[in-house]
Amino acid sequence: MRLPIYQLDAFTDRMFGGNPAAVCLLDGWLDDATLQAIALENNLSETAFLVPDGNGDFDLRWFTPTLEIDLCGHATLASAWLILNRLAPERTGVAFATRSGRLHVARHGDGLVMDFPADPPTPTAVPAGLEGVLGAAPEAVLRGRHSMAVLGSEAEVRALSPDLDGIERLAGGHLIVTAPGEQADFVSRFFAPGSGIAEDPVTGSAHCILAPYWGARLGKRDLTARQLSSRGGELRCRLGADRVELLGRCAFYLEGWIEIPDRRRDDAEAPRKRSPSAGPPEPG
Repeated sequence: MRLPIYQLDAFTDRMFGGNPAAVCLLDGWLDDATLQAIALENNLSETAFLVPDGNGDFDLRWFTPTLEIDLCGHATLASAWLILNRLAPERTGVAFATRSGRLHVARHGDGLVMDFPADPPTPTAVPAGLEGVLGAAPEAVLRGRHSMAVLGSEAEVRALSPDLDGIERLAGGHLIVTAPGEQADFVSRFFAPGSGIAEDPVTGSAHCILAPYWGARLGKRDLTARQLSSRGGELRCRLGADRVELLGRCAFYLEGWIEIPDRRRDDAEAPRKRSPSAGPPEPG
């Protein structure tokens, strides 16, 4: 069985920037163990799997190297870019059925705009020991889908070298760290040891939390954002009533094939397979 696979760099306009995502096109769903094995083999933050829904759009699932997740921005952006620029360039938009509901992506200038559910965070107590884990003192800690620590400056966010075991212990394995930006409205980094990712290069889903927080704090509906990983990434965020629009671009990297053993054939041949000690076959 040969499966087409693509890799794109999301939330960037240059190759080797942003967040790389694999996109794998399927005719129908494979078993979860195979999907997880492919994601582990790819060893990227996320691999997206797409299955046509029969009506022109797609069912979409995302896997990290260790587990399936509920929402992923950069792999959704990569999937939409692939469809709208390579597979069906006549289209102006595409929709995906996902664990987080129906997600729409449309052309917007030279990029794409994704319509995601907003996840406004609520204040929570600063966990004891978090300052030691981060190496910086948070001004506040809030909680949405993930925990978020607010620092005073972009320089503090850039300088972080946190204890990942501590993030696993104190923040449920996922922690956004953010601060006001110098050349953007806000900056962030995202540490996700709980999903098998030390630091995610650019995290669309985290901005469903970040944008409502910074929109309320700055009194703005349109915001610019930078994620300060070593690869770096740029996003524009637009707030609606209960949605966040995330605008970004992609750079295409590769196209290829995955060769998966045909398990139906293997199962059919299983009775014929013999151990070295089984002796000669019976006449037949």
